[in-house]
Amino acid sequence: MRIGEVAEKAGVSVRALRYYEEQRLLPAERGPGGQRHYPETAVARVELIQQLYAAGLPSRVIREVLPCVDSGEPDPALLGLLVDERERVEGRIDDLLAVRDRLDLVIALTRDPEADCSRLERAPTPRPRR
Repeated sequence: MRIGEVAEKAGVSVRALRYYEEQRLLPAERGPGGQRHYPETAVARVELIQQLYAAGLPSRVIREVLPCVDSGEPDPALLGLLVDERERVEGRIDDLLAVRDRLDLVIALTRDPEADCSRLERAPTPRPRR
């Protein structure tokens, strides 16, 4: 498949595919004219890469995960890396929950015409939940 076909079927830009290749996430063969050619499995791989990015994983971690997906064999060395990434994502979730709680306070104060908005400066910062 050519790069435009993969991009269209996977719903991503051609630029994204070039980036994935640059990051060694999506291999492509080159034809005689230098054009990229992808296997039929490329669309599914791009969709997986998109899901892993959406989960918050950086390219370096995705690059470690993909061989396990390709072989179907779990890599015990990958466990520590994935646990660390999960903890990082959990921290981001906690931060977002604290921001949401602060935003809820701002919304509540904004809805009340009698509210003293200076309460925001004195309001305790919501604690992240676990």
